Amino acid sequence: MASESTTHGKPVSVLFVCLGNICRSPMAEGVFRHITDFDTSSQHARIAAIDSCGTAAYHTGDRPDSRTMSELRKNGLTNYKHSARAVQVPEDFQNFEYILAMDESNYQNLREMARRAVKSGKLDASAVERVRMFGEFGGKSKKEEIDDPYYGGQDGFATAYEQALRFGKGLLKHIEEEAEAEK
Repeated sequence: MASESTTHGKPVSVLFVCLGNICRSPMAEGVFRHITDFDTSSQHARIAAIDSCGTAAYHTGDRPDSRTMSELRKNGLTNYKHSARAVQVPEDFQNFEYILAMDESNYQNLREMARRAVKSGKLDASAVERVRMFGEFGGKSKKEEIDDPYYGGQDGFATAYEQALRFGKGLLKHIEEEAEAEK
């Protein structure tokens, strides 16, 4: 089971979460895979797994929104593949050290899912604390959200990409600093 704040030198697993898992969280996953070279032989040593999911099952099995994929391709990420899925309780809370919400609504939903699982004995109390805002890492504020671009134009996807890149770099720096502090 994932630990609350330290992994004692072990690589960490990261889960990105939005509502439907076709726009923001797959964008964040694709960007983080790219900046960590996750799908290559030079994969970052501190990263064990990267995935994304949604708090709702609206799009289960669907590919990411075409505008998400277009924005990723525009920025050189051409090999990303994904099939939308809903968060799995308790499994995702057991398997990921970082569960990162794209916005406050999904943050609260995830924490409530974890609290219910703790209350029913399916998870230990540390599960709630693994849920964090992605904007905490490199955001202009600790609560900076990635707004859902689904009902807007391509410019919303460009903004989401910029944020995912900035937050992803901040997250990677945080993970590296934690590993260094454990030495």
